[in-house]
Amino acid sequence: MTIHLLEVNPSAKPREQERMSRNPSFHFTSEAGGSTRLSARVAETLLGKIREGELAAGARLPSEDALAKHFGVSRTVIREAMASLRAEGAIATRHGIGAFVLGAAESASPPADALTLQSVASLLNVIEVRRGIEAATAAHAAARRSEDHLNDIRKALDAIARATAGGSDGVEEDVRFHHAIARATGNPYWVQLVESYAEQIRQAVRVTRANEARLADLARQVKVEHERIVDAIAAGDPARARKAAAAHMEHAVRRVSAADRDFWQGEGGELARGLLQGKRSD
Repeated sequence: MTIHLLEVNPSAKPREQERMSRNPSFHFTSEAGGSTRLSARVAETLLGKIREGELAAGARLPSEDALAKHFGVSRTVIREAMASLRAEGAIATRHGIGAFVLGAAESASPPADALTLQSVASLLNVIEVRRGIEAATAAHAAARRSEDHLNDIRKALDAIARATAGGSDGVEEDVRFHHAIARATGNPYWVQLVESYAEQIRQAVRVTRANEARLADLARQVKVEHERIVDAIAAGDPARARKAAAAHMEHAVRRVSAADRDFWQGEGGELARGLLQGKRSD
């Protein structure tokens, strides 16, 4: 099966098109849908191949990097597409192995509704914006923070641990932690920017923390990521702080993208739909 790159990404370079067309892994026939999101077109193309039987039940999908190269898109686009396919019940991820196509018996429950799929995409969009904001504020905080600022950040981090240990979801504490970092920049406009997205960030944190709370390993990962950000700010190392904050958001995308259909058909989908409701009320 041959790749026709322009059907997914019309802006792909000619040399990329030629290289991809020689690779026999896939044959993409979906039409580029104008302003339709790339991730939706990738997901629709793969879902079509699954339904047509060209990607059989049990087949292992290529890695994110390989799919990104095949489609001529970014890994972020691929992660969004994979999240949609998981919500549809078309694929499942096996930890440490990869994503696999599910058979009819394995995906017998109803597919996710369109609103849930839009909600997942909105969530990933918010995380993408947060990545830029969090990386910048962490770097500036590392360069400019005072001892009082650092104490506030550490107190906010401790508050997350106390909240989760007490059975709370830690959402408000998580939001305050990131606000404390913004205040440590010493620039009120960074604080205003964070506050302008406060409700979207809060709603996104509700979803990500609900997902992370399901598995102890995920919760521990988040704790370690937060601690790395604080350590870099305390050390006065802007580059390390920027890298740690960006990695925290990248890992959040991976955790969300790996969430299974049960999560999106239950609590995750319900929480994520709050993002769309907030968007409509703006």
